[in-house]
Amino acid sequence: MTGKHVAHYEITGKLGEGGMGVVYEAIDRHLDRRIALKFLPPDKVAKPARLQRFIQEAKAASALNHPNIITIYDIGAADGVDYIAMELVPGRTLEDLLARRRMKVPETLKFAVQIAGALAAAHAAGIVHRDLKPANVMITESGLVKVLDFGLAKLTDESEVSEDDATRTERAMTEEGTVVGTAAYMSPEQAEGKKVDARSDIFSFGLVLYEMLSGKRAFRAETRMATMAAVLNQEPPPLAEIAPGLPKELERIVARCLRKDLSRRSQS
Repeated sequence: MTGKHVAHYEITGKLGEGGMGVVYEAIDRHLDRRIALKFLPPDKVAKPARLQRFIQEAKAASALNHPNIITIYDIGAADGVDYIAMELVPGRTLEDLLARRRMKVPETLKFAVQIAGALAAAHAAGIVHRDLKPANVMITESGLVKVLDFGLAKLTDESEVSEDDATRTERAMTEEGTVVGTAAYMSPEQAEGKKVDARSDIFSFGLVLYEMLSGKRAFRAETRMATMAAVLNQEPPPLAEIAPGLPKELERIVARCLRKDLSRRSQS
């Protein structure tokens, strides 16, 4: 793809690939700036539900204006591909940083506050991320956090709608009963395919915070299903056991985020 033009974008290299698309570095020839260009793989464009979810990502993310959320510039289709043009963020993912070492408490808090700020802004706009994980958090050389990939974002309903409401005209793109997200960072309700709200992201945030503080994933198993079963039925080892010396209030914050009972979990 390097050197190819799509619309007015010139692709200069590949940045990465995930379940919902491939991301390239490109130059916007209209504005002469470097951007990230995300495509759906051709085999997935043929699936209307995935294509619609891809379009939903752009609309959801572009409604957010926050320093810790990646900026969406454009959405379009050209040469048989659907794309999102977005801010190019230089740096490394939180996943890359955690693969090297366990973080110290001040560094963890510096990043965690920014992630929480991004989620709070999204939740205030009625948007649930649904796939918060270290791979979706970019950190620049200056320590600025950017939360990426609202590919599984779902606009939360403004009012309760019964499951058999067949007259609703704007259905959520991810229907109840469909499991989306990354198993190790799912909330229990997400793992069960239930309707999720902002509190699901809070559980995922707790899992990310747990890993930053301990250097270990809260739930680890050999298969996706086994990991989901652990999320549903097990409690992670207490932080005090694997990372002794942490501030007690910080342990309590993580524990509140990771409560399986929605009513006892942190609500915002």
